[in-house]
Amino acid sequence: MEQKRIVVVGGGISGLTAAYYLQKEKREKQLPLDIKLFEESEHLGGKIETVKHDGFTIERGPDSFLERKKSATRLAREVGLEDQLVPNGTGQSYILVNNKLHKMPTGSYMGIPTRIRPFLFSSLFTPLGKARAALDLIKSKQTVEEDQSLGLFFRRRLGNQVVENLIEPLLSGIYAGDIDDLSLQSTFPNFYALEQEYGSLIKGLRKTTSKTPRNKPKPSMFRTFEGGLETLVNAVDDQLTPGIVQRNTGVDHIEKKEDVYHLLLSDGTVEKADAVIIAAPYFAAQRMLSQYDFMDLFNDMRATSVANVAMAFDASAIKKDVDGTGFVVSRNSKFRITACTWTHKKWPHSTPEGKVMLRCYLGKPDDQEVIDRSDEEITKIALNDLNQIMNIEETPEFSVVTRWRDSMPQYSVGHKDRLNRVIEQMGAVLPGVYLAGGSYHGIGLPDCIDQGEAAVENVLQYLNL
Repeated sequence: MEQKRIVVVGGGISGLTAAYYLQKEKREKQLPLDIKLFEESEHLGGKIETVKHDGFTIERGPDSFLERKKSATRLAREVGLEDQLVPNGTGQSYILVNNKLHKMPTGSYMGIPTRIRPFLFSSLFTPLGKARAALDLIKSKQTVEEDQSLGLFFRRRLGNQVVENLIEPLLSGIYAGDIDDLSLQSTFPNFYALEQEYGSLIKGLRKTTSKTPRNKPKPSMFRTFEGGLETLVNAVDDQLTPGIVQRNTGVDHIEKKEDVYHLLLSDGTVEKADAVIIAAPYFAAQRMLSQYDFMDLFNDMRATSVANVAMAFDASAIKKDVDGTGFVVSRNSKFRITACTWTHKKWPHSTPEGKVMLRCYLGKPDDQEVIDRSDEEITKIALNDLNQIMNIEETPEFSVVTRWRDSMPQYSVGHKDRLNRVIEQMGAVLPGVYLAGGSYHGIGLPDCIDQGEAAVENVLQYLNL
């Protein structure tokens, strides 16, 4: 059987996953595959990056993945890391509203109440706000044929106060975007399905979510690795045959010539492929395929920038310690940080005994200029905000500032429809070329792994292997 060359563009977790499962299929089924992965930088893993410093384990990007999405755990098991998985430390989380930390109501799911009593006694809402949210129990469902924003949907069901003080800080924290622009169908279509089936979000969640007995601690939702998330990246890379991964090599242009794809590399050479997996952001894919008009559908898409700063202290520096794992910040507050993780409590293994590590996030949609500030200025901004909450009198022993420019793709209203149109046109004009990664069908680690796996299945089906 004639050998087929498959090129993976991009060495983030989606691309690495694709290369890994292509190699696995090749070995197990004796397939005639020649696999190449091109990554334009020296670093593999995309936004996954772990730093070790003075006994601290510091994540520059994501710090964990959702345990209930099984693909990440499965991949970890396949590359021999199952025994290094650790759960997050559970504890109280907070929301900063009106310059005060309020406890996250117990029994809420992504900000939606499933237990009545904790919600009624929450200090986050006025009596009027609570009454408005209760209307979800009797308010009739609204069948909407087209996509709608998360903000519009949740305000209609639960009212402005619950959205602004609880749901918005949580959901915007995940996507680093504007809740009134983010697509319901591309982010949380399950909420729309609950409304349609049960006529109420609260009723639907109470029927479908598992109940934790009140005398038992809340189970851990997230997992990471003892040595940090980059452990997974390195383990997958180690499984790949030497020569598959080519770093510091970008792809500038992709063009179909007869039945073969020609890829112009950043070093000026041309690589030929029978199939291509583009595991790169939408704007990079658009640049590589700029001659195809259907890629213009991505013109309306955008990506926001974010920054974070991890700060290490001696435990004695925190004069007002708070029993919890962190907080998110209501966007109608004056603070510039959007959230803070008390990393030493959420991930105890990451911090030496007697030390504290706080990780603050910055970069609201209307405060993108903060990304361009110096490391010192970003650290100072974060400390100024924290001082109003935790009374920290000392400067950090050290800090690590990270900027992720244009790194958070925005699934704005209509994203699913636009993406489906791109994929449909790509199938017709560029058969054998597939997209995978955080710009398309989900930004979480398991979502990206799922997309890498799906691209492999599509390639093998296209090549009739």
